[in-house]
Amino acid sequence: MAFEKDNIIAQLKDASITDLNDLVKAIEDEFDVSASAPVAAAGAAGAAAAKSTFDVELTSAGAGKIKVIKELKGITGLGLKECKGIVDNAPSMVKEGLSEDEANDIKEKLEAQGATVTLK
Repeated sequence: MAFEKDNIIAQLKDASITDLNDLVKAIEDEFDVSASAPVAAAGAAGAAAAKSTFDVELTSAGAGKIKVIKELKGITGLGLKECKGIVDNAPSMVKEGLSEDEANDIKEKLEAQGATVTLK
């Protein structure tokens, strides 16, 4: 009996989740293997998932455009021209990959100047 890889793949594409789950269990039992991830890898993945990051997006500068530009300059370290570009092109990303505390701090600073900010 020849191994028909393409036929098996076609059958897997048409299978339901329940059928695939039953297949995994049957393969585990038949060959005495486990489809679950090793504990060390799962632990590392869990640690990475627990460390969530936030992005700060300027949705609108509101009426205080100049104040928001100045605040952005202090937050980002960019020049006035670059900060004006962020404001003029809103919605614009201000900073990415921040902790929740850092993101909330920036949001509070910008909202105090009249801006509308979204955390993602």
